[in-house]
Amino acid sequence: MTSLLTNPVFITGATGFIGSHIARQYLADGHLVSALYRPQHGYGMLADVAEQITWHAGDVLDIPSLEAAIVVGRDPGIIDVIHAAAIVSFVPKDRDRMEHVNVEGTANVVNVCLKAGVRKLGYISSVAAMGRPTAKGGKASESTPINEDQKWEDSPNNSAYAKTKYWAELEVWRGVAEGLNAVMVNPSIVLGVGDWSRSSLQLIKYVRDEKPFYPAGLVNYVDVLDVTDVLIKLMQSDRTSQRFILSGGTIPYRSLLEQIAVVLDKRPPTRQISPTITRFLWPLEAVRAWLTGRAPLITRETARSASSLFQYDGHKIEEVLDFQYRPLSDTLKRVAAALE
Repeated sequence: MTSLLTNPVFITGATGFIGSHIARQYLADGHLVSALYRPQHGYGMLADVAEQITWHAGDVLDIPSLEAAIVVGRDPGIIDVIHAAAIVSFVPKDRDRMEHVNVEGTANVVNVCLKAGVRKLGYISSVAAMGRPTAKGGKASESTPINEDQKWEDSPNNSAYAKTKYWAELEVWRGVAEGLNAVMVNPSIVLGVGDWSRSSLQLIKYVRDEKPFYPAGLVNYVDVLDVTDVLIKLMQSDRTSQRFILSGGTIPYRSLLEQIAVVLDKRPPTRQISPTITRFLWPLEAVRAWLTGRAPLITRETARSASSLFQYDGHKIEEVLDFQYRPLSDTLKRVAAALE
């Protein structure tokens, strides 16, 4: 089931970090690209190539706009769909919105894909959807790397975002059971060139601003170009009804921040924030946010995540595709060049 080079592809979340890289690669490969966007937010990271894309005003919560974009009623099996739209947040006030967009929005995309008879759906999930298991006694079970066989279990280690991505995956699996041809990828923290004030790229801005502190935990990382390459390879392969963790490596936060500091020629963070101090800080930050009306810099969920030692095994994808992860040093050099 190989996609023709001119096969049309429709992308949700195309104006965001991962979605924009996917759209650019499809354009470079000669595909006809269409995308969903909200006019009030513009073309995001695709402004310079906007004229090469067919845009559809709408939202994943607006089913008629999805049907118009994917064109229910066209000849079946001639369009691919990439679903990258999602909200990533660890702020309590965003939980309801995340559930609507991440879960209900995915259900809508799946239903329209089934109705339209699309050739294949590619879903951008997250390693968060694998869950973070709890060992006996209520402590985090962090000793064994998590792979694709991990079964979700309710745990205080799972953020509200993780729960919405897990529930969204259930919608994709439901679609598969109803006949949808689909694959998923589960990236860890995604690094690359993008909006430095959003998502995982805030790490870059944090180091550029020469902040002094670093968390005690581990970070799992992957290059956004690797996410793009893998997803497109999977879409053009015969593989279906599978999900793949995408993680190029795991290192301490301190090491990652030091390597970022080197390529940016900045002072690295030198003072570790212990888990105990982090647990003490987030309630104070919650009060400050409530008083000022601003988003908290630290939440219960980000504090727990930054101190965790969970590792994700991203080797399966290397075994099933002709693929190797980019070295972290190459990723950071590219990031530094973009900031010059």
